[in-house]
Amino acid sequence: MWLAALINIIIVTLSVLIHYEFLYRATKLVPKAHIKHRFRIVFVVFIALIAHVVEIWLFALAYFLMSKDKIWGEIQGNYDGSFMDSVYFSFTNFTTLGFGDIEPLGFIRLLVGMEALVGFVLITWTASFLFYEMQRHWGNENE
Repeated sequence: MWLAALINIIIVTLSVLIHYEFLYRATKLVPKAHIKHRFRIVFVVFIALIAHVVEIWLFALAYFLMSKDKIWGEIQGNYDGSFMDSVYFSFTNFTTLGFGDIEPLGFIRLLVGMEALVGFVLITWTASFLFYEMQRHWGNENE
């Protein structure tokens, strides 16, 4: 149980740090980039999407590795144990879409629940960040 909690803490921390770094670098890069003003926000959107995909793949790697050892529980349903199934499962959890075609059992459920919460928070953070960037850059249309 303690090891499962430690794994959750590590993966959540890495996800938040990854997200922070992507957004921070976007903040520094966009003003220096020689991009037409109207494409700056689109550029930031793509940076944010890449950040989310990296975070999703981090959780997917954890599911893939944890599903190999029954001590963590198992993942049942439309899941064959492949890395790509882990990625699909992670996408549905991170976005809180949750089709229900894959079901976690055992300690791995803790990570699944944390991913949904982390995904919600990071997606919200991205939306707030994009709103701020739009206000900041769209007010200076003469650039």
